[in-house]
Amino acid sequence: MSNAPLTPQEQEQAGHPVTAAPKLVCYALNEYAPKIVAARPDRQWMDAQPNRHPYRCLPLAIANSYGWHLLCPTPIEIEWNGGPGLGDLKVRALKPLQPPGRLIETFCRSTFAFGIATMFINYIFQTDPGWDLMATGPANEPKDNAYPLTGVIETSWLPYPFTMNWQVLRPGKVRFEQDEPFCSIFPVRTNALVDCQPEIRNISSNAELAEQANAFRLNRFDFHSRFYSGNAEAVKQGWSKQYFQGTLPDGTRAEEHINKLRLNEPEDRR
Repeated sequence: MSNAPLTPQEQEQAGHPVTAAPKLVCYALNEYAPKIVAARPDRQWMDAQPNRHPYRCLPLAIANSYGWHLLCPTPIEIEWNGGPGLGDLKVRALKPLQPPGRLIETFCRSTFAFGIATMFINYIFQTDPGWDLMATGPANEPKDNAYPLTGVIETSWLPYPFTMNWQVLRPGKVRFEQDEPFCSIFPVRTNALVDCQPEIRNISSNAELAEQANAFRLNRFDFHSRFYSGNAEAVKQGWSKQYFQGTLPDGTRAEEHINKLRLNEPEDRR
């Protein structure tokens, strides 16, 4: 069974509501606008683990590729002395920016003070009505001494750009390498959360779900028992793959399961 998302025709045939893909247009304001690429699936810290086992966590692996990344145009070093003023944070370009003569302030500088480094996007993003844009740091990409500040922008009407901001956490230095992602963007529905009504229920109120959850728990316990006792078949399998394979405890496959996410690269129409 294919794990690819259903096409609109397949959605209609399956009785699912058909939704058009959101449109995202990226208007470069000048020659300084950074490169935008589809988020990459790999992470260095995940590659470094034995057998690259973090990739077995499918929600983690999918999130790696969730969105598009804006890339740092040159290696930069940010230094904060811990003070509250604009001048307490300094940014240095470790290689000349392009085009020649361009100043680092056109990309990154202290704008909000208090150890916050502001990176200038130099794009106006436009989404369809009913869609906003989430802007944050790259998912599952920890950075020493810096934390990405997240924003949700009403890009269906906004006629001016926004910025990406990183909070330096303690006095010291932070470095971004050339072509390192400094911002991740992806469309989100405007009223999806406002219209969502969470409900809290006892699991016993859904007998079918309770039965499936208990079967999953028993299957997982059985696998771990066999794995840690050295069972050859379990050791070869490596980990319990039910979620990764999109299967219910009875072996039924989920209709809308995805175990690999690769997004389209932006089309440059300048």
